Amino acid sequence: MRRRDFIKAVGVTAIAWPATARAQQPAKLPIIGFLGQTTLSAASEWVAAFTQRLRELGWIDGRTVVIEYRWAEGSSQRAAEIAAEFVRLKVNVIVTSGTPQVAAVKQATSIIPIVFATAGDPVGTGLVASLASPGGNITGLSVQAADLAGKRLEILREVIPRLSRVAIIGNVGNPFIVQELAEVRTAAGSLGLEVVMLEIRRKEDISSAFEELKGRADALYVCTDVLANANRIRINTLALGARLPTIHGTRDYVEAAGLMSYGANYPDLFRRAAGYVDKILRGAIPADIPIEQPTKFDLVINLVTAKALGLTIPAALLGRADEVIE
Repeated sequence: MRRRDFIKAVGVTAIAWPATARAQQPAKLPIIGFLGQTTLSAASEWVAAFTQRLRELGWIDGRTVVIEYRWAEGSSQRAAEIAAEFVRLKVNVIVTSGTPQVAAVKQATSIIPIVFATAGDPVGTGLVASLASPGGNITGLSVQAADLAGKRLEILREVIPRLSRVAIIGNVGNPFIVQELAEVRTAAGSLGLEVVMLEIRRKEDISSAFEELKGRADALYVCTDVLANANRIRINTLALGARLPTIHGTRDYVEAAGLMSYGANYPDLFRRAAGYVDKILRGAIPADIPIEQPTKFDLVINLVTAKALGLTIPAALLGRADEVIE
């Protein structure tokens, strides 16, 4: 069995712990409220990394801790409802990811500790006071890293040497994506690339964005967030239909027929988030736990998609890839 399959199996087994078994556990077990951005199937690898690290630290679901999983399915309203439910349940710590989800939980409670496994620019978006001293009841891991936008565009140019026009699609309802859109535009300008901005706020905007795009770009930069993630198959299908190579922030988009991704290793971030939870359950205060940034970055390439687009990926780029999907 491949390691990836094993990790998924561990995570799914943990999530599927029978409700009857939970009911038999001592009432004093600490409770972790896990608010997932999308669905279990979409986040199984991330959850598996989180639960595996918890087990290594002595926190076993149903024995030494109870994990209550809820899934927002890409809905901001649902995320707010789940946050309120966790407050009513009086969980000991809430774990989530994504700037809008963290904001929803922050609005629901200023008392229960909150750990985010991923968030874009938590200082710039007002989630915390600073990286070194978050303040309040929130801490976690930022996915913000210097020059990621520029590096993604450079990777696109390696595949398309004559790249001159790039489209950027992003959810302008997400404050971090608004920042990323500006960063991509600046990076594109420094590389001498023309930019076509495709702003979306809901899934219904995706088709019209591609209609607007027709023939105006050589490639597509997809900003990673919960809206794009929930619709990644649709985005990549439309991109393939338009013969547009795509670059993404995480590997799950490449699994869904995207061409390439370069960004933080999300399973590693969720694994590290478990360490934050461990510290809090043992008495640490979120305000005093510094926010950390990614240390592992992955380049993933889908050769099936490359073939469908009639592209040849340079050998040097394949040699740098952390994973090649064939």
